[in-house]
Amino acid sequence: MAAKRGFDVVFSAAVLVVFGPLFGVAAALIKLGSPGPVFFRQERVGRDGKPFFIYKFRTMVSDAPALGPGITAAGDPRVTRVGHLLRVTKLDELPNFVNVLGGEMSVVGPRPDLPRFMTTLTAEQRRLLDFRPGITGPTQIRYIAEEEMLSPVNIDDNYVENVLRDKIVSDLDYVTRWNLGRDVLFILYTVVALVFKLMGRMTRTFRLTRATPRRDAAS
Repeated sequence: MAAKRGFDVVFSAAVLVVFGPLFGVAAALIKLGSPGPVFFRQERVGRDGKPFFIYKFRTMVSDAPALGPGITAAGDPRVTRVGHLLRVTKLDELPNFVNVLGGEMSVVGPRPDLPRFMTTLTAEQRRLLDFRPGITGPTQIRYIAEEEMLSPVNIDDNYVENVLRDKIVSDLDYVTRWNLGRDVLFILYTVVALVFKLMGRMTRTFRLTRATPRRDAAS
């Protein structure tokens, strides 16, 4: 695990240096887009079941927790215009690397979830808490467009039935077969998955197919 932690520190420091200028740009856009703080923090369950606060750029209106559930579904009206851009590009998660430097998270690992969902873990499933939760990993890649998969109707039950169970299986597989080489591959896969996600969204927005020419009824 020492090698994993060393990799986390070096990689996260490099990311924060390279993408540091984006922090200022994102902060300005968030403040211009809607009143409220730049950062959003939320309690999650970390290594050994210890709670911690995860940091992200704020993507919703400032009073979002009072206006709806803790899980976000497709088309959630609480998401701001700037927030939508940050979510689509995953730039809202850049502050997660501060959590990594602080030792609360890892670059790659099981995705941290809300306490109310983690209390349902069995003794066997709690093995995934032996690892620091990660910014990315096989589960995060698989659910890179999670919001689009969730219906806003009974969203907690929808999440538990259709997403959480599969996430736990995927995370357990990760911790069982972990090695540093696979972590590097998951980082590369994350970049590829994000590119494909963005390309798919652009294709839906800007149709590439040509309209079929109408044939003259008299011909």
